[in-house]
Formats: sequence, structure tokens, C-alpha cells
Amino acid sequence: MTGTFLSSRLAIAALALLLLAPLARAADQPAPSINVSGEGSVSLAPDTALLSLTVTREAKTAREALAANSAAMEKVVAAMRDAGIADRDLQTGEFNIQPRYVHQPARAGEPREAPRIEGYTVRNNLNVRVRDIDRAGEILDTSVKMGVNEGGDISLVNDDPSEALDKARELAMKDALARAGTLAAAAGVRTGKLLRVDEQNHFPSPRPMMARGAAFLESAEKAVPIAHGENTYRVVVSIAVAIEQ
Repeated sequence: MTGTFLSSRLAIAALALLLLAPLARAADQPAPSINVSGEGSVSLAPDTALLSLTVTREAKTAREALAANSAAMEKVVAAMRDAGIADRDLQTGEFNIQPRYVHQPARAGEPREAPRIEGYTVRNNLNVRVRDIDRAGEILDTSVKMGVNEGGDISLVNDDPSEALDKARELAMKDALARAGTLAAAAGVRTGKLLRVDEQNHFPSPRPMMARGAAFLESAEKAVPIAHGENTYRVVVSIAVAIEQ
């Protein structure tokens, strides 16, 4: 009797597994969906200029080169402050001291002499954020007059592009949903709930306006003209929309 009861229970359990197996397989399969991408972009005129200014000085000794460089950079920083640039917008970007070597030509039959140090070069880089972009040329011209003799790179950016990015997100999402709707209509199906959203931001790279511009500025009589142009902020979204059964 007990054996018969046990056999019946095992048979019922086996039947239940057979009935549930298709449901388990169906649950493992992803819901049918439409996967598309949408893009939105917004352009803004830049409102901030980033200047990269370098003071370079050479001397026989490292101490002399450092002293000359420090004196020149102090004048540059003071001029920036006098021009209304706040301390928070002045930052040392790079500083280095490098020996300058002289390589002697090898003589026939003799080993090449080791290079000897001829002097030292000190470079001090200052990054300046000019929040009034219309003054960028004036500030750059002033920096050269005060001792900047290398660099002069300018990048035109937006101080706060968050509103532009939000608008680009809205446009990208509308574009993606419209694409999904078009594909669904063409396939004769209806779209359902939104299953997934992924976003990619494409920030405009800072556009260097001048490289090694100091040599030009030394001969300039007026502030350097700066063409502002526009920065374009682009957002791409990838979405998955369920297909209603």
C-alpha cells in the first residue's frame, strides 16, 4: 500500500515538472522588443575662454633659471589679477626644470664623450579661465607683454552646459521613440512599455584657437581677435520598447 502511494506521488511530481517546463522556458526567453537609437543635439555660443600660458626662462644654473622664471610668472599672475581674473580662475598647470645638454661630436678612433650640461630651462604653465569671453584677446595680449613667451593656446567652452544637455536628451528620446513607432507600424505591431534606456553624451572637444601664439602676439598692436563660433552638445540614447502581443 505504501509503495503504491509513493509511486503515485512520484508520478504526480513528474507530471507537474513536465507541465511547468514550457512555462520555465518561456520565462527565460526575453520579451520581443524593438531596439533603436535616437539622437539630439543643441548648439551654444561659448561663454568662457580657457588660456594656457607658459613662461620659459634659460640660464647657466638651475637656480638662476628658476629665479628668472619665478620673477616673470609673478608679473604675469599680478597682471591677471589686475585685469580682474579671480584667484579661483588661476591654476598652475605644469612646472618643470630641465637641463640642456651639449653633445660633442665623436672623434675618429676615440670613444664618444658623455654629453655635458650647458644650462637649465625652467617652464611654468598657468591655466587662466576668462569668464568674460570678449576679453580673451585682451588678456592674452597682456600676458605676453608681462612675460609669457610660449603657449598661448585658447579653448572656447561653456561654463554650464547642463540646460543644453537636458534639451539634447529630450530631443534624443523623442527621436528614438519616433523611430520605434515607425518600425512598429511598418511591421504591423504595436509598441508597449519602455524596457531599457542607455545614454551616451558627446561633449564638444575644446577647440584650440592658437598654438604657440606668443610669437605672433609680440608683434601685435591690438588685442587678438577671437572668433567665438558655437559648441554642439550631442546626446545619443539607445532604447528597447516591448512589442505588445
